[in-house]
Amino acid sequence: MAGNTLGRFFAVTNFGESHGPAIGCVIDGCPPGVALSEADIQHDLDRRRPGTSRHVTQRQESDRVEILSGVYEGKTTGTPIALLIRNQDQRSKDYANITDRFRPGHADYSYWHKYGIRDPRGGGRSSARLTAPTVAAGAIAKKCLALRYGTQVRAYMSQLGPIQIPFQSWDEVANNPFFAPNAEIIPELESFMDKLRRDGDSIGARIEMVASGVPAGLGEPIYERLDADIAHAMMGLNAVKAVAIGAGFDCVSQRGSEHGDEITPTGFLSNHAGGILGGISSGQDITVSLAIKPTSSIRIERRSVTTANEPIQVQTLGRHDPCVGIRAAPIAEALLAIILMDHSLRQAAYQEYKGLE
Repeated sequence: MAGNTLGRFFAVTNFGESHGPAIGCVIDGCPPGVALSEADIQHDLDRRRPGTSRHVTQRQESDRVEILSGVYEGKTTGTPIALLIRNQDQRSKDYANITDRFRPGHADYSYWHKYGIRDPRGGGRSSARLTAPTVAAGAIAKKCLALRYGTQVRAYMSQLGPIQIPFQSWDEVANNPFFAPNAEIIPELESFMDKLRRDGDSIGARIEMVASGVPAGLGEPIYERLDADIAHAMMGLNAVKAVAIGAGFDCVSQRGSEHGDEITPTGFLSNHAGGILGGISSGQDITVSLAIKPTSSIRIERRSVTTANEPIQVQTLGRHDPCVGIRAAPIAEALLAIILMDHSLRQAAYQEYKGLE
């Protein structure tokens, strides 16, 4: 299946299925000499891991990462790094009733028409389970970026369904299962999710990302712009339906006198561009917003068809996130870090030749 590799200079190839024996990735292009252990990766995997609260899927996976290659005596060698995460808590029988029918909102229908075959167990290749290897690769990218530039990549939830979450502090994001930057709103979020789960329904969310300490000059003109590659990566995240850079759709109502970020000898006066101008980083914080759709797997019966195009009612059983956006923050961080790492390596190669006669 094509389309499983993200990046060119820092290339991450993802493999596996939701109910297969294991999932993982191969990272090609990581610089040599970087101190790296499983512990460097495990922290972010634990943030994404299922079963960590009553508001997410209760699938119990330890998500323990194994480094199979590319590290010797605690340091990267510059050769491909293979990471493996074993699946431990599959319940394939939960999907026995959908082997010949399509779940509304899922990739079942489109996968069937593309390949003529599909793995119905947990969604197979289309499952959000496959975001775990992405998070593992992103942890390595984060470490490399922090060592070279002091870059910090962070994300938080700014909206859960109809509930807006005012930003209060980054310190709060790690202290609740919603990755919410506001402690006061947690009881309201929990009450909303408890009712949603009783209703057997789902809801969407909005995620905000900020990458600080990004050097100016990353990105290419026209077709490999930094913002274009960021949007491309984010649309590869399950359930994402919209990506905004900087002011995003708000720029529609802004005048040029407001939207264009003025520059002074001491720096920019605003950041409506989201840290990217002409597809190239400006040195300001890179800001990205994601809109995540409601989970397609719900207990409410809905109309669909079988593989023989016969009308049926579909009810999705099994263990599912009522809001996939709750665990999306560390995944979004990983994708942004991978793109920034890829472009930083491109820029490093370019700098080697810039100015040569």
